[in-house]
Amino acid sequence: MSPRIAYVTRRLSESPGPVVAVSHWMRAVPDQIAPFVPRTWALLGTDGFGRSDTRAALRRHFGVDAPSIALRVQPQLAGCGELDACVPGEAQRTYDLDAHTNHPGTGPGPAQ
Repeated sequence: MSPRIAYVTRRLSESPGPVVAVSHWMRAVPDQIAPFVPRTWALLGTDGFGRSDTRAALRRHFGVDAPSIALRVQPQLAGCGELDACVPGEAQRTYDLDAHTNHPGTGPGPAQ
């Protein structure tokens, strides 16, 4: 009998490029499938920290807004030759994002 292949592995094997998992809740939830993802993996999530603000402001704060997602995947796309290597830096400047800032609540990094 041949070994079973996880559903997510089969589905993601059919598509090109890196995988970015984004959650408006705990990063640990989508991270559960990481061992079954057959390529480069990036994870963004809020880790459930409650705050009072607009949804757009919270998404930006936790790095799960559209510009943050795009910035997170660009170095991976550049690494596999799908994107020019200078594009991630341009995106950082355009969207005023810091790719090296730690996720809020995960450790040392600039105060937000």
